[in-house]
Amino acid sequence: MESSTVATDSNRLWIKQPLACWTGNDQDASNGALIEGNTIVELVGAGQEPKLSYSKQFDASSVVLLPGLINCHHHFYQTLTRAVPAALNKELFPWLQTLYPIWANLDEQAIYLSTQLALAELLLSGCTTAVDHHYIFSKSLANATDIQVAAAKTTGARVVLTRGSMSLGRSAGGLPPDSVVQTDDQILAESERLIGQFHDPSDDALCQIALAPCSPFSVTPELMKQTARLAAQQQVLLHTHLAETEDENQFCLRQFGLRPLDYLESVGWLHQQTWLAHGIHFNADEIKRLGDAQVGISHCPSSNMVLASGICPTQELTAAGAHVGLGVDGSASNDGSNLIQEARQAMLLGKLKYGAANFSHHDALQMATAGGASLLHRPKLGSIAVGQQADLALFGLDEARFSGAGDPVAALLLCGSHKAEHVMVAGQWQVLHGQCCQLDLEALRVAHHLVAQQLLQKAQ
Repeated sequence: MESSTVATDSNRLWIKQPLACWTGNDQDASNGALIEGNTIVELVGAGQEPKLSYSKQFDASSVVLLPGLINCHHHFYQTLTRAVPAALNKELFPWLQTLYPIWANLDEQAIYLSTQLALAELLLSGCTTAVDHHYIFSKSLANATDIQVAAAKTTGARVVLTRGSMSLGRSAGGLPPDSVVQTDDQILAESERLIGQFHDPSDDALCQIALAPCSPFSVTPELMKQTARLAAQQQVLLHTHLAETEDENQFCLRQFGLRPLDYLESVGWLHQQTWLAHGIHFNADEIKRLGDAQVGISHCPSSNMVLASGICPTQELTAAGAHVGLGVDGSASNDGSNLIQEARQAMLLGKLKYGAANFSHHDALQMATAGGASLLHRPKLGSIAVGQQADLALFGLDEARFSGAGDPVAALLLCGSHKAEHVMVAGQWQVLHGQCCQLDLEALRVAHHLVAQQLLQKAQ
């Protein structure tokens, strides 16, 4: 395959004649697309040559071309605590109570390496935009988000880093240990600082900040209200976990006298600037209210299955008007960071819930691309079209698992693709021939695994 340097403003690149192309919008790019700078400037239809001039080309004849996948919910630090023996075979609340004491020992090196490793995994799975929800802060780890910004720059991935928070410790009736909670004033001051320092509101932003109190069982109602006000003032998005388990429903009823969605509305969060992780345990009336408010939902099928939390009603939410995207969730509940595999899980779970004929690979891919772009209010992401950001994922079909496949796009999910051959973010190749362009992955893996072992030892 012929690779090339990336096109500049006067140097267009033709990604030429892919084996198949799924644009996410029914437009024809059978013969590929032209890239100029960070933007798609032309789609080349079946049997056509580019109308615009170009000086470089990239032979895509052996790969399937997709829009870059979008991961709407993750916890990068959890790559350090995968398959922890003490946390196996537990549901959400006991699982969290087992892992919180380990996470309380996170330090700056752990955050840096786990951010790099998670983003490398995601890029290699065709993911070009990734959300991280980091909410573990302590006296020794007050600047975790700053560290993540620096680490993300070394990978080339596009990120939305959410400033998470926990203010309701165990002594006050919450779930997390008191050592990892902060005061409302600390959280709000840091949130405002990070927005001012790192948030880029532009359509082609590589780094954005959102505000993300962890969950109803780990923050106070007052913090939820003040965070909503700050987000409105600064014009950033809001994110939290909600309706993940029936235990959470019961907690909200005991603690606040409200079901989770009623609680969310009471603190000023039921609007289109909000997106929620999981969104499983909503009744029909609540689904209608979510749709009317155009709230976003990140569907996390693998995590929900591992923790036996339930199945998100994705079709009902979409029909009601909610924006549904896809998330791998934490690498301690998944236990991976692979978005093309997550799309397969979403497809299989969708078929199980709605019937084999009523949920297709197209539905899952739509969720993993355009659905995520809508949820994150990023109209220039999630599809292949003129004017869109040049975020692309190219998948090969040269493994034994694909032999005999008739439909190349369907084969990606049905046959279980797990790695991209090439990945472009904002017009720059970040994965070529299955290798990260900016990271020494083996050296990173060794360093990351050592930190993970040390983290577990500290907790013993």
